[in-house]
Amino acid sequence: MQNSLDKGGASVIQTAMNLGLSLVCIDETTGRRAARLCDLTLTGSIGVLLKAQRLGYELAMPDAIARMRRQGIWLSESVVRFALSQ
Repeated sequence: MQNSLDKGGASVIQTAMNLGLSLVCIDETTGRRAARLCDLTLTGSIGVLLKAQRLGYELAMPDAIARMRRQGIWLSESVVRFALSQ
């Protein structure tokens, strides 16, 4: 597990703070912890996909998850189960 904030997470948090945004999309644990410390609301990649489904976008969640995993994105089994149950 990485204990320092990566450049991507730091950039997302800084941009949100500069623009006065309250919601950020961060998946990695350290970035999520840092965002909470900055009082930001969080979602992750799966949260974005679930929101898209709720808004009526056609989306096959099993296919989206498989594509993410093929790209090397790690998703916990509990997150996958939750996404597939929605």
